[in-house]
Amino acid sequence: MNESAQFYNSECPGLGSAFLDEVERCTRAIVDYPEAGSLILGSVRRRLVLRFPYAILYTIKQNGLRVLVVMNLKRRPMYWVGRE
Repeated sequence: MNESAQFYNSECPGLGSAFLDEVERCTRAIVDYPEAGSLILGSVRRRLVLRFPYAILYTIKQNGLRVLVVMNLKRRPMYWVGRE
């Protein structure tokens, strides 16, 4: 995520901070409403990061949530398969 934030800052100062803020907001939404994410494969859920082409993929476990990846939706879309 830091590399992505640095890239966004190089494109437009402050955009990297906005990216990290949106990822944090999305993470809080997952914690507050874990079942709101769309099921995409088996028990893997996806929540989109607003304003940016990213998503957080996660699973709901008995002892909490497990984030599999914060992924760029424009790159290698299935590279996370097998992390479940």
